[in-house]
Order: sequence, then structure tokens, then C-alpha cells
Amino acid sequence: MGRAWCDTRPDLMTLFEEASAILGYDLHRICCDGPAERLNQTEYTQPALLVTSLIAWRALDTNIRPSVVAGHSVGEYAAIVAAGGLSFADAVALVQARARYMAEAVPSGSGRVVAILGLAGEVVEDVCREARSEGVVAPANYNAPGQVVIAGERAAVERAMSLAKARGCRRAILLPVSVPVHSSLMQPAADRLAAHVQAVPLADLTVPLLANVDARPLVRAEDVRRSLIRQLPASVLWEHSMRAMWDMGIRTFIEIGPGTVLTGLAKRIVPEATLLNIHDPGSLEQTLTNIRRCG
Repeated sequence: MGRAWCDTRPDLMTLFEEASAILGYDLHRICCDGPAERLNQTEYTQPALLVTSLIAWRALDTNIRPSVVAGHSVGEYAAIVAAGGLSFADAVALVQARARYMAEAVPSGSGRVVAILGLAGEVVEDVCREARSEGVVAPANYNAPGQVVIAGERAAVERAMSLAKARGCRRAILLPVSVPVHSSLMQPAADRLAAHVQAVPLADLTVPLLANVDARPLVRAEDVRRSLIRQLPASVLWEHSMRAMWDMGIRTFIEIGPGTVLTGLAKRIVPEATLLNIHDPGSLEQTLTNIRRCG
């Protein structure tokens, strides 16, 4: 994560250096060299995603201004930086606290996160309700039609997987996520994070943010603060957010950050849209070329 940028744009290394000074460890080394087991731990995953996304954002032509921004889970912090609400340094510090509190909210190994493929959201909700006889489980991410991620306590998630298979799900995939994200198990983390979110300088946004928690556009700083606190124990309404942006008249979407997962989801949610992405120097050049071609 981030190696290609730093190999071709040494000026962007300053973001890794600034983040590492805040985090207290060499983020660049972890992103480039791993090991994967460490990078998959949420304490490291979240800062890595934030910083590599903002490196890609910094690399983008500064003359390009979005009409609206959105971010999936921790990506919402990068979106707020892009919209002028948070400084880079404050975002890194917030995300470090968020990741630590999430990791400490549940005992290691007690939670599970699973992608349920091929069932409608309403069916997954029914499955989770039935499986709650075994403990906490709930939809964590409404990613796209036929793709809902569930999270919760191990026994309840495993029960939900069995029920989903009985209801005809195509696949149930255990995800390499170290904490049961976006479930009620994250409420203690949200309670601890609230003080940080309230204290950090946060400006009104220059463009609307489509918030994870309710897929509504936010601009006022205080609304963004409340949304960030609510986000941790709440489902990520990504499919709803994409459809809301489409209804706002957005026809071109640019995914900024490592990988192209959100681009793949967008193809299923708004197949008529123009979809671009920036995850390395080559994709940046291709995206800029496409934007110039479109005028």
C-alpha cells in the first residue's frame, strides 16, 4: 500500500513521515513490507487506509473539485479531509484513537465479520434477527445489491451464516477483519471516541458529505461530528449513499485510495455511471486523461 506513489513521487513521502510521527511507528514500512497479519489488525489497517487514500488525493490535480464526497467506514475520515473539514494531522490522530478503541472494545477473537452474497438486505436482516438467540449479530455494511456484510459475536455470526445458506445465499465469506465492525459491540468504542471527535477542530465542509449512517448530505461541522460518533455502532449504508448521489445528479464517480473495491460495488449499484479510480500513478494519469477528454 503506497509503495508505487513513493517510488515515483518522493514528495508524497512527507505524508507518511507526518503520519508516522503522530502514530509512533513507521507506517510506510508496515504498508510496504507488512507482514500482512499485522496490517490486517484494525489498529494498523485504519491508519494505513486513511493515509494511502489521502496520498492519492494529494496526488490528484488540485484544480479538480468534487461536487460531493463519501467514504466507506474509515474512508469517511479521508472524505472529510478532502471536503476541507479536517486537517491531515487531526484525521490521523482521530483514526488512531478510533482503531485503538475498536480493538479494545471486544476480546480478541470473539467477533466475526462475514460477507453474505446473493441475498437481499431484508432477508439478511431477518437472518440476523433469528440468529440473535446466539448473541449479537447485525448487518454491518449494505455494500451493493446482493452483498451485505454482517458482524457480531462469533456464535451468532456462525448461526447467521448457516441460516443464510438455508435461505439460498450464494456464498458466505469470512473477512480478515479483526473486530466486529459497525455492530452494537462497537458502542463502547463510540463512547470513548466521542470526546476526541468533540474536541478536534472541524470546519464546515466545502462540499456535502454523504454520511454512512443515514445516506444524507451533511455540510455543518456539528452534523458531521454527530455522524462520526454514530457511525461506529451503526450500519454503513453504502448502497443507499451511492443511489443518493446518483439522485443528486452525480454521473461520474472517482474512487481514491488503495484498490478498486468501491468501483466494483458502484458497477452494481449505478451501472450507467462513469467510474474512475486513483490507486497508483498509472491510474491517476488514466483518470486525468479521461476527465480532460470529458471536458
